Amino acid sequence: MSTERVKCLIIGSGPAGYTASIYASRANLSPVLYEGIQPGGQLTTTTEVENFPGYPQGITGTELMEDLRNQALKFNTDIRSGLVTSADLSERPFKITIDEEKDILADSLIIATGATAKYLGLESEEQYKGQGVSACATCDGFFYRGKDVAVVGGGDTACEEASYLANLCNKVYLIVRRDVLRASKAMQERVMNTPNIEILWQYNTKQITGTPVGGVNGAILVHKDGSERRIDIHGFFLAIGHHPNSEIFSKWVRTNEEGYIITDGKSSRTNVPGVFAAGDVQDNTYRQAITAAGSGCMAALDVERFLSENK
Repeated sequence: MSTERVKCLIIGSGPAGYTASIYASRANLSPVLYEGIQPGGQLTTTTEVENFPGYPQGITGTELMEDLRNQALKFNTDIRSGLVTSADLSERPFKITIDEEKDILADSLIIATGATAKYLGLESEEQYKGQGVSACATCDGFFYRGKDVAVVGGGDTACEEASYLANLCNKVYLIVRRDVLRASKAMQERVMNTPNIEILWQYNTKQITGTPVGGVNGAILVHKDGSERRIDIHGFFLAIGHHPNSEIFSKWVRTNEEGYIITDGKSSRTNVPGVFAAGDVQDNTYRQAITAAGSGCMAALDVERFLSENK
């Protein structure tokens, strides 16, 4: 197995990873970035992005990530394909194994592996992803102004997304598997008191319907008693949680009960000196491309400061 020593290693290629690499490159830290299992991150599964600053006409998620990647390359970031298969953060330099065939010894490490939205696992869900199926109401809700949509989930996130969509959409169906909401009392009251939110209790989604050109046009639901119901909708939003991609590092860095990496105050520092976290892997609140990019900038600045103090 070959071994290589680097100053700054960045794991992940979403907005956080690429932004970190841009700042680290400009600081002459010669960063090496491994793209991971999904080059470009979650944003590559999004069609139109209209809320990222600097693109007044909007841009597709894939194009946005390609622009960030090209900017990183312009400043000589060493971008590589590969997946982290093991990590040892017990001492510096940290040992990161790539594809079980190469060890990288890193003086500093930025974890920007993101979080994966949880889906129901339906074939039709995958079929219409980006064509009406979304896991981010604040990202995509704008496209469904005046239309009918559905939100799946019963927790605070689902209620927040339903409330957000209710301000934009004609009607919001909140599909709840149980006969109660898990959300806080305040969120429950907000949903209950919003006239254009209809809660469908004790329903599971059987199938999302649509057309190749028009995208989602409905959903078939199954009640606990076995009866079926079809709703006519244009947007289907998942709000059943996210899974931070932190497992491979969790033996060393502190995480909360959901698996999000805990950072120190307003910084990107983890409990392991020299290891920093940026983007959705440490953010269970905002989960936006722009906030991920901002935290990537913070991580690179924190790394620069750390390396200058620990030569």
